[in-house]
Amino acid sequence: MPIVLAGRGPVGRAYADLVAERGREHGLDLRVVAVRGRERQREAGEWGPLTDLPELLERTGARVFAQAVPSDGDGRAAREALQALNAGAHVVTATKSHLLTHWSELAAAAEAAGRSVRVSGATGAAMPAGDLARSVLRGFDVRAVSGCVNGTATFVLDRLADGADLDGAVAEAQRAGIAEADPSNDLSGSDAATKLRLLSALLWGWDPAETRVSAEPIAPPLPSVPAGHRLRQVARAARGEPGVVRVVLSPEPEASALGALRGPEKAVRYDCGEAGQVVVSGGRSSPHGAALAMIKDTLGAVLEATTGFR
Repeated sequence: MPIVLAGRGPVGRAYADLVAERGREHGLDLRVVAVRGRERQREAGEWGPLTDLPELLERTGARVFAQAVPSDGDGRAAREALQALNAGAHVVTATKSHLLTHWSELAAAAEAAGRSVRVSGATGAAMPAGDLARSVLRGFDVRAVSGCVNGTATFVLDRLADGADLDGAVAEAQRAGIAEADPSNDLSGSDAATKLRLLSALLWGWDPAETRVSAEPIAPPLPSVPAGHRLRQVARAARGEPGVVRVVLSPEPEASALGALRGPEKAVRYDCGEAGQVVVSGGRSSPHGAALAMIKDTLGAVLEATTGFR
């Protein structure tokens, strides 16, 4: 089962190192036959200039196109994902940018080709929130989804509650390898909103490009917190309010699924009406965790007879 991989960063390298081993555990011979960087590609152990992706897929017989490239918005991720689907390959991606801008186009191309697009790596790294939204909760009448989906935000809010100032809390998160060098997307709520836009698309078919976002940033002064509660950055969407994602700073009971989180932990809560609440938490938020999510998606794409995103 040949795979073409785009991305040579930590996620891409971890994926390439693990995918063959994990495939064998499930009776599959998964092999990365080509790796595409920004300007060069490696094929048959040799580095050379980038070639046309459809031609590379045809030459190698690749059935999966895996993306672990930065969400830099230059259009290449969308262009190559569409080319891969049109060439008859499944797409497995940890890249968010083109999912936000080209969801409907990717869905149509996948359906036409009879191929699937798997996005677990973009919705929570190793936490399988995307799987619940995509298929596990199908038929459960999911009415709302909410969660703490940004580990940096949870870590920083807990340090602020312990008396640290914002700059100090962010610096501590960066030293621990939790926060990015530029934490603005985490603190503003943009990253949390992105993940909820994708989960909402999987749940209810919303187009992320048309989803409206309201986000409350982590910035002083912070809301007051009652005793027995922890302040959390909570992203929310409800079926009854179509096309809207809200990110708020919300006091959550310490005994609840969101209030009990510590450090960079994440959790997503689904309101399933008569079926009650379903909560998923845990999973590594790291390049290794994202790579494992991509491997899980690769196995799902080739073993399950599904098309499109859902």
